[in-house]
Amino acid sequence: MSKVEIIVLNQEDAKTAEANGADRLELVSAIAEGGLTPSYGTIKTVVKSVEIPVMVMVRPHSYSFEYRKSEWDAIREDIKIIQELGAAGIVFGGLTEKNTVDFEILAMVLEEAQGLSVTFHRAIDQTDALEVYKSLCHSLYHVDRILTSGGKPTVLEGLDPLKKMLAESKKTPNHPIIMPGSGLTSSNIEYIHKQLQASEYHFGSAIRMNGDFRNQINGDEIQKIKRMIN
Repeated sequence: MSKVEIIVLNQEDAKTAEANGADRLELVSAIAEGGLTPSYGTIKTVVKSVEIPVMVMVRPHSYSFEYRKSEWDAIREDIKIIQELGAAGIVFGGLTEKNTVDFEILAMVLEEAQGLSVTFHRAIDQTDALEVYKSLCHSLYHVDRILTSGGKPTVLEGLDPLKKMLAESKKTPNHPIIMPGSGLTSSNIEYIHKQLQASEYHFGSAIRMNGDFRNQINGDEIQKIKRMIN
């Protein structure tokens, strides 16, 4: 049974997604900027309103995935509060100037986030995603999953690298799960799932009315997707 993760922005989204079969939520704010850390009030109300796991975006700014030492205190404080508010995990990605994983900041994040599930997000798609995935698989730092489109703008365009990443994951014990996301819709998920057979998929605007984050979640779309992949 493959799982479906849905991007939500607030309590209403969260309840609708859960009621229509979402397995997990990714909670973000400022979706027009690619998603930033939501307010504590939003995290608290969303976590209290659902039974399914809520993963919270930890991203203090939208202009890059590089984080300076001076930003660490704020990141650490966010992680601490996210844990206190009862979320299941965090979604984070940090890169160096050379577009490789910033293992230094990742180590600090993982140390702080003990007890939380950790997803490394689509920052990986700004790199050579397959090589970076291998480096994460073989590093000392364990993340639970990677949200990726295979280093391409959408999953459809990234099918080949995604297949290689999924093949790599089978070779590595305790590997980070590959969770394809970006451009997934009820129209293409059946074909994509046949190609990839991934265990988790990530959906954003495609499950909104008219495919627009300003509109409500369309529960029928989530149900349709669930039927297609299971």
